[in-house]
Amino acid sequence: MEPSGHLGWAACVLVLALLLRMRRKGSWHPRMSPTDLTGKTAIVTGANSGIGKYVALDLARRNARTILACRSRERGQVALEEIQRATGNPQVLLRIVDVSSMASVRRFAQQIQQEEKRLDILVNNAGVAGLPFSITSEGLEQMFATNYLGPFLLTNLLLGTMKASAPARIVNVSSFRHYRGTANVKHLTGQEKTKSFDHTYKNTKLMNILFTQELARRLQGTGVTANSLNPGIVKTEIMRHFNWLVRLLFSIVGVFFMSAEEGAASTIYCAVSEEAAGITGKYFDSDCRLALPSAAARDPGLAHKLWEESERLTGLAEGKGL
Repeated sequence: MEPSGHLGWAACVLVLALLLRMRRKGSWHPRMSPTDLTGKTAIVTGANSGIGKYVALDLARRNARTILACRSRERGQVALEEIQRATGNPQVLLRIVDVSSMASVRRFAQQIQQEEKRLDILVNNAGVAGLPFSITSEGLEQMFATNYLGPFLLTNLLLGTMKASAPARIVNVSSFRHYRGTANVKHLTGQEKTKSFDHTYKNTKLMNILFTQELARRLQGTGVTANSLNPGIVKTEIMRHFNWLVRLLFSIVGVFFMSAEEGAASTIYCAVSEEAAGITGKYFDSDCRLALPSAAARDPGLAHKLWEESERLTGLAEGKGL
């Protein structure tokens, strides 16, 4: 992307951020929900910073046994201590997982199944943007593995525990940028490259919603719900992998973005609010309202095709780990 393109992109994002910020006035706030989670267990991936950290903080304040699923032990430990101090909840735990590694996801899921009797809330929040094209040791494209395939596998591996804990909720963090995404299964392994890392991010966020739609269909009647959401334009560390010019532009316009705490609202809404109880297969906007995702995100045939290919790539088609 040329510098002029960066400027145009930043200008568009700034305008949208201003519009979203004006709309957020008067929208749902976590304080509006009295939900107490005593006796419940929740997992939040990517909980050491940004949106994930504030989601975990809210769940811990509600007395949930809150598991921070983080890649970095050092950063995860810092977040754990901060959340314990802020909430007084001793049942805040750190568990290590790299969602870009299917082997790591399997080890994590096995640990959870061995240690936890129940799982009431699973928040798939971990994600990256701006990574250069890269293939993992497992033959998967890095960004697709992190943002989509890892959460897909993790959710499936933990479904048995969640069904036994029903009613339970699965929350998948997507983005408004999914509207410009496409779902080409050849992108998952790098068999075909996307136009840019920006397109890769958009595509993974579309796949998050397609996954949620198909998951909700398969979970009908189990008492486990699955919803996706757009947190809004939020100032978090997700931009750290972009080049210096993009980071500079976003640091300038970032004063108009929502804070990570504000951006966590729609995720918390889906995870704990009374209003979202029983709702499944839906997409919520940053104001915690039901919204219509893109036409591609509503294509059941595409969702089914993506699911089958994801099962094959993660080994679930052969029943491995189930």
